[in-house]
Amino acid sequence: MSKIVKVELFHVRIPLDVPFYPSWIPGYPQTENRFDLIRITTADGIEGYSAGPAIARERKGLGELIAPYLIDQDAADLDLMHQRLREVSYLGLRCHWIEPAFWDIKGKTAGKPVYELLGGTLQKIDLYASTGEVKGPQERIEEVRQRYEEGFRWVKLRVHDFDVKKDIEQVEAVAKAMGDKIKIGVDVNQAWRVTIVNDAPLWDLRRAKYFADACADLGIAWIEEPLPMDDYESQAALTAYSKVPISGAELHSSGLPELKMMIERRCYHIFQPDAIMAGGISQVMEVARLCRKHGLIFTPHTWTNGIGFAVNLQLMLAGGFADAKPLEFPINPPSWTVAKRDGLLTEPFQHVNGTLTPSKRPGLGFEIDKGALKKYGKRFFSMGRLGLKFYAVRDKGLKTALEIDRNRKRFGVGAKK
Repeated sequence: MSKIVKVELFHVRIPLDVPFYPSWIPGYPQTENRFDLIRITTADGIEGYSAGPAIARERKGLGELIAPYLIDQDAADLDLMHQRLREVSYLGLRCHWIEPAFWDIKGKTAGKPVYELLGGTLQKIDLYASTGEVKGPQERIEEVRQRYEEGFRWVKLRVHDFDVKKDIEQVEAVAKAMGDKIKIGVDVNQAWRVTIVNDAPLWDLRRAKYFADACADLGIAWIEEPLPMDDYESQAALTAYSKVPISGAELHSSGLPELKMMIERRCYHIFQPDAIMAGGISQVMEVARLCRKHGLIFTPHTWTNGIGFAVNLQLMLAGGFADAKPLEFPINPPSWTVAKRDGLLTEPFQHVNGTLTPSKRPGLGFEIDKGALKKYGKRFFSMGRLGLKFYAVRDKGLKTALEIDRNRKRFGVGAKK
C-alpha cells in the first residue's frame, strides 16, 4: 500500500576539503555541499527520497505545512501529489524538488527504475565535465587537459567577467590548446544573476551576439544562458541569430506552462530544465516531449547534489535525447568532487572514460547511506499519523480539528474534486 504514513526533513551539510567558488555567486567561498533531504515512508515500509539545494535552514517551517497535505494520501497517485504541491505553492513555496520522491516510491513499488516507468531503456550515457569556477586561461587549459586525460570528450567552461573580451580570451585559449580533441560548451550564468556578495556582469542582446559570433569562429559546441531568464524576446532573437546553439531553462520554477511558452517561441535551441527546480519529473518529461515535437534538443541540468543528479539521469534515459548532447557531470576538483557531491549515496555516480552506465535499481536508482545521513544530516522535522492528530488539535483546537477530519473523510481528498 502506497499510503503515506510519515514525512521527514533533514538539513544536510557535507564539508568540502577546500572552498569552492561558484561562478554563479561571485566572491562566495562555498565550504559545504548543503541541501535539504525529504524522506517519505509508506504504509508498506517503502521509502522515497528527494533533495533540494539549501543555503541554510530556510525551509524550517516547511514540514508543518507539507506533511498534513501528504499523510494518508496515496504516494503513487502522481496527479494527486501534483495537486498537493500546487496547493502549497499558493502560499509562495514551490516544492518541485519534493515530487521525485513520489516517483521513487512508485518505481520501488513496481520494482522498476523510474526511467522504465517513463518509457526509457537502459543505455550508456555520454557525459560532459561541467566545471563550476571561473579561472584564468592557463589554469583553465590545465583543468581541461586533466578532464581529457580522464576520458571526457566534452567539457563546459564558465565565464563571468565584466569585460567580454576577457571571457573570449579564456575560451579562445582553451579551444586553441585542445584543438578538436574535445568539444567545448560555455556557461555564462546570466539567467539568474546573483550579487549578494560581489557585483556581477549583466549581459544584453548586443553583448550576447558579439560573444556568439566569437564562439562560432572558435567552433564552440553551445553557449549556456547568456541572457536573463525572463527576457524571452531577446532569447528568441539570439537563438534565431546565433550560429552556435543556445541552451538554458534550468531554473524556471513556474514549470511546464512557462517552459512550453518558451519552446513555442524557440527561446533556446537546447532546453535543460532541472527536475528538482523546474517542475519535477512529470513536468520536465513533458518538456522533453515538446522539444521533440518542435525539433529542439533536451538535456537536463544536474548541478545540485548526487540525488539531483540521479533524478535528472532518469529523465535523460527516458527523454530519448541521449545521442544528441551529453549529460552534465558536475566536477570541479579539488573542491567539488564526486565524493562530496554524492556524499549521502552508498554508490556515488562514477564515470568511466567520460561515460556512465546507470543502475537497474528500482526507483531513482540510488540508496541512501544511513551512516552518512546520521553524520552529515540533522533531522529538523518528523511527522507521522499520530503526530498529525496531535498537531491538528494543538494548532486548531479539538473541535475544529475534528470538523476538518470529518470533512476530509466525507468529501474525499482526490486531485479532481
